[in-house]
Amino acid sequence: MRTETPVNVDKQELVKMLRAQGDHETADKAEGGLPDQIDTDRDGDALAAVGLDREELMAKLAAGGMGGSIAP
Repeated sequence: MRTETPVNVDKQELVKMLRAQGDHETADKAEGGLPDQIDTDRDGDALAAVGLDREELMAKLAAGGMGGSIAP
């Protein structure tokens, strides 16, 4: 059985990363539709609603694509 590790992401860091990648539409949706501190488990539905995939976001975090912390 695989256990998911919750990841906390600062919304402004996420928006900054999306804009740097040229994804301004998703960045705008994220700014208006996500909490200031995003928990990838708790806010999975909100992430999907703005067009973000939790697994893709986790991969970007693991690759150092943006600031964030993997909760202990």
